[in-house]
Amino acid sequence: MAFAFITFKASAQQFNSVDFVKQLGKAGTLCDTVKSFRIVSDTLAYLNMGAEYPRQKYTIAIKGNKVNLNWTGLRGKTVCVTGVFELYKNEPQIVVAQPDRIDVK
Repeated sequence: MAFAFITFKASAQQFNSVDFVKQLGKAGTLCDTVKSFRIVSDTLAYLNMGAEYPRQKYTIAIKGNKVNLNWTGLRGKTVCVTGVFELYKNEPQIVVAQPDRIDVK
């Protein structure tokens, strides 16, 4: 009996730490799985991507007026985020000014 393994390359961009650093200060789109999240205030929330905090691959910082994202059921979902690539305390972070820049797959 033969087994065939089929892999699909997602339209998501996969970055390692070196690639992420090359994108610093630039806007881009990144897709991954939400592992945990934290709402700090009505104008700041964090999505931890790829692994739970504090071992996340990177954090999505949602900043702005009245963060209006439906958090119910977001954990475990794949999301694509478009925003500016930054380092915060030497950790990869993507800053999103508008929650509509987050596309839940």
